[in-house]
Amino acid sequence: MQLTADNKLKNLIVVGDRVLIRLKKPNEKTGSGLYLPPGIQEKEKVQQGYIIKAGPGYPIPSPVEEHEPWMENDEKVRYVPLQAKEGDLAIFLLSGAHEVIYEGEKYFIVSQGAILMLEREQDL
Repeated sequence: MQLTADNKLKNLIVVGDRVLIRLKKPNEKTGSGLYLPPGIQEKEKVQQGYIIKAGPGYPIPSPVEEHEPWMENDEKVRYVPLQAKEGDLAIFLLSGAHEVIYEGEKYFIVSQGAILMLEREQDL
């Protein structure tokens, strides 16, 4: 199978309470008209980007039950879902992020605890 822009992230699985973020394209100049090199903006403590993939959430333990030998042992993990959803614009702390390069593109893996604010476009 050949990777395309549509399916190259399809097989990635984000684990737990983490999200995969692609940085938003930064403004190239300041409000006063000064042009900034890309390295300056990447060193900011707070960054913003779009959530590409989100993990299932926080795992919760299953209730303890008496297990009989004749019963099927079917452990299904349940999760408390994340507040962050795919497509949201996330403002997050860079100190809580891990930079990864996948297929030549830079992404950040961020736990939900490092996300400060989300912007979600909803159709009314």
